[in-house]
Amino acid sequence: MSSGFYREGEARIVLRVEEVERLLLISMAEQMLEIVAPRQTNPDADPLFALIGIEPTSQRPTSEVLLRLFPDAYDDDDEAASEFRRFTERDLRQMKTQHAQTALEALQRSGDKVMLTYAMAPSWMGFLNDVRLALGVRIGIDDDFHDEVEEFDRDDPRLPLLGVYDVAHVFTRVTCSNHAAVGFLRASNLSDTGGPDRWTCQGGSSG
Repeated sequence: MSSGFYREGEARIVLRVEEVERLLLISMAEQMLEIVAPRQTNPDADPLFALIGIEPTSQRPTSEVLLRLFPDAYDDDDEAASEFRRFTERDLRQMKTQHAQTALEALQRSGDKVMLTYAMAPSWMGFLNDVRLALGVRIGIDDDFHDEVEEFDRDDPRLPLLGVYDVAHVFTRVTCSNHAAVGFLRASNLSDTGGPDRWTCQGGSSG
């Protein structure tokens, strides 16, 4: 299994993956593109709205996965949450689409050695986190999950998804804890917590 990301030279980041992991990540990127792609613009919509990225017909998602990827900004104010969604969802979808597309293109042109620039780091972190969040919903990961997983039947359809979730989780965690990838962390707007051996992720959502 891959040991995650590491820095090579002063300007490159490398991800070593086995072929099955590369194909898995490609599949995840393709599926993520289908999920987060911006909706088709209504041809009758106000062109000014489209120009500044407002989605006047944006609705709260009914899909739990989409709701995890595009959560309500205000838990106790439906009107404010709806207004926030109208102004931000299109841009968020475009950003997540760019993250998945960046990862997909790098994986498709690579073998077992995926070469990244520092500029690609935020997109990779965003993509891996989106995969982790989406799979967490599909599998039903919550505070009691670790007790529940021990009782999974061997034929449980969640088991294959759990394997993919683990891959995304490991890649994210290894990236965040490996001080050799300091540049990656800086490029990803992550912070150090007190020394070169203690780089950790700050913020972000848990799955």
